Amino acid sequence: MTGDPYLAGLDVYLVGGAVRDQLLGRPVTERDWVVVGTTPEALESRGFRPVGKDFPVFLHPETHEEYALARTERKTGRGYHGFSIHAAPEVSLQEDLARRDLTINAMAQRPDGTLVDPFGGREDLDARLLRHVSPAFQEDPVRILRLARFSARYAALGFRPAEATLVLCSRMVANGEVDHLVPERVWQELEKALGEARPSAFFGVLRECEALHRLLPELDALFACSRDTLTGATVNAGDHAMRALDQAATTDAPGLVRWALVVQDVDRGAAPRHAAAADPAGAPEAVRVVCHRLRAPTAYRELAESLARHRHGVHHAPSLGAWEVLDLLQAADAFRRPGRFGDLLLACELDARASGLVVDATGYRPRRYLEACLEASRMITGGAFVRQGVTGPAIASALKRERINTVEAIRRAWYPQGDD
Repeated sequence: MTGDPYLAGLDVYLVGGAVRDQLLGRPVTERDWVVVGTTPEALESRGFRPVGKDFPVFLHPETHEEYALARTERKTGRGYHGFSIHAAPEVSLQEDLARRDLTINAMAQRPDGTLVDPFGGREDLDARLLRHVSPAFQEDPVRILRLARFSARYAALGFRPAEATLVLCSRMVANGEVDHLVPERVWQELEKALGEARPSAFFGVLRECEALHRLLPELDALFACSRDTLTGATVNAGDHAMRALDQAATTDAPGLVRWALVVQDVDRGAAPRHAAAADPAGAPEAVRVVCHRLRAPTAYRELAESLARHRHGVHHAPSLGAWEVLDLLQAADAFRRPGRFGDLLLACELDARASGLVVDATGYRPRRYLEACLEASRMITGGAFVRQGVTGPAIASALKRERINTVEAIRRAWYPQGDD
């Protein structure tokens, strides 16, 4: 920014995540700035474009980076909307930093590189602590979600929430602050957390301060349930979901796969099915309810439901007959949506790995087996029978018979001695 004519004479500081990640040696993906001692009119006269709805934020005329006026916040009501914003030339940099959530996010940097750290953020970085800046942390329930999300991001580096910060979060939960979070904001933070390096830490922090019981009671209840794994062992269902989730993170699995692994067991009332197709009565109602309540995108909900329905069929595919495999492919909508079926198979493989199942060097064998069955079956279409003179309902019968024969041939090639 040195020599930038648009910033000449302004008191400007780099703030927040850019300073934090720079000190951690992590890539800086975006930069935010605070301008002290000026007005919206002065910035607009320099060509900055206002974009903030709730407080004065401006885009630089050339770089399009965000420049916000220094501001303070005052609690006026419940929830994260209950604030009044005060932005004025007399607001100091320290006052602006004081309103931030965590000390590691409340640092600034002068143009000459000098660190401004009034709340000990650098010390907490070194100590690997996620600590609140002030008691004002408890005024915004979103900060619980952000604390949990930063835990998921930095857990692999040894970061952990400060004990006093967890106590403050627990108090907020007890006071009902999290009850004022709207589903869309919860999902926004949750979806970001799913993409972090150790997403299980997000749910761990929420459990520790008892926010998970308020926000996702179905998932919280899993930690009091057990499930049978593919190895025959009985494990804690919640712990299993977290292991599968972290497995997904290590393989860079997409967010909808990670979400499906989190909620796959919330419908504990449904009996496990080791057959191929799930009937409508076995639909994972609890999965649907959770996804609807959090306003999860349709693709996330559909995959989560599919995993809850078909996981057992996929895991036990080697023991299924050819017609059962074909029923599984049809029930999972694999012919019409092979991409989503691929996500289902990936989720099943991650579930198997979390179970401690021995997976051979080339991967999870049921996944590769079902991929082969689908690929071969999709090559068989009704057009070939039409050309042979087959008509009416006989086309569908001939198509199914030929696909069953094809799958049977693949099954014999893959499993000549039967189930493996």
